[in-house]
Order: sequence, then structure tokens, then C-alpha cells
Amino acid sequence: MRDKTKQLVYAALLTALAIIIPIQFGFLKVYIPPFSATLAAHVPMFIGILISPMVAVVVGIGSTLGFLLAGMPMPVVFRAATHILVGFIGAKFIEKNISYGKMSFITAIIHGGAEALVVIPFIGLDIFQLLIVTGVGGAIHHLVDSGLAYGIVNVMAKGRKKTIYTIFKSEEEKVENKEPIR
Repeated sequence: MRDKTKQLVYAALLTALAIIIPIQFGFLKVYIPPFSATLAAHVPMFIGILISPMVAVVVGIGSTLGFLLAGMPMPVVFRAATHILVGFIGAKFIEKNISYGKMSFITAIIHGGAEALVVIPFIGLDIFQLLIVTGVGGAIHHLVDSGLAYGIVNVMAKGRKKTIYTIFKSEEEKVENKEPIR
């Protein structure tokens, strides 16, 4: 029961960050319609991925809400909604002991593709806008934020003499988990 409570607290804190980042960090935004990138917008999602699929999904919902409350155009809000899917898939990879690096690379492709798909109703089938601006741009933004999140979690883990895979786990969960596949 204690682990569920910890996960709920982590989900709440990361969701709050996911909501605040697009609202308060607009000065870190690059906007080339339909693409936009707010530096660090994916960091709560990546931290949630390391905790559990449920936490990652809740944070993805919070991210979507944050972009909506920030008054972003609907294509951007829909792109933020892809964090729900990407977070869930990424957390499942981590559960299957896939390394953070491999998970980040695979989910970057999924994330870029999903973002390109959700903007079709808004921009049509302009291949350059879909694949290059939105898809590749989204994947690059994903990888940059993946690196930021890794750095943050790695510093936290070293401070607690743990790994990025065990920092959010209880002693019982650490015994069950194996070392990630590299």
C-alpha cells in the first residue's frame, strides 16, 4: 500500500510540473506552426516513465491540460496529448528492463510519428509540415528533453547512492527488478 501512496505523490508532483512548464516557461518556446517546443516540457513525462506506467499516463494528462490552460493552439494541445501514449509505452519498456537510452530512442520515433498524425486534421497532408517540421522536430525535442531528464534523475540517484532505475523503487521492488538490457 505504501508504494501506491508514493506513486500517487510522485504523480501529483510531476503533474503539477507538467502543468506549470507550458504556462510559466513560454520564454523557452520555439514555435514554427504546427511545431512548437517548450524546453523541458517532456521532463516530467520521462521521470514518470521511470516510476510506473500509471504515473506516466497521469503526467501525460497533466501535460495536455497544461498546454490547454496555457492557451496554446489546439494542434499543440493535441500534440501534448501524445505524452499519454508515449509515457505509457516508455514505462512499459522500462518495466521490461530496456535501458533508458534505448527507450528514449524508440519512443522518440513513436512520439514524432504520433505528433505528426494528430496534426493532420489541422494542417492536412502537407508532407513537409507533417514529417519534417512536426515529426522530426518532435523527435529531436523528445531526445533533448530525455537528456535533461536523465541528467536530473542521475544527479538525484547519485546523491542517494542508487541508479536511475531504483531511485523511485522500494526495497521489495528493487529485489524483483533485474539490470536493464543495454
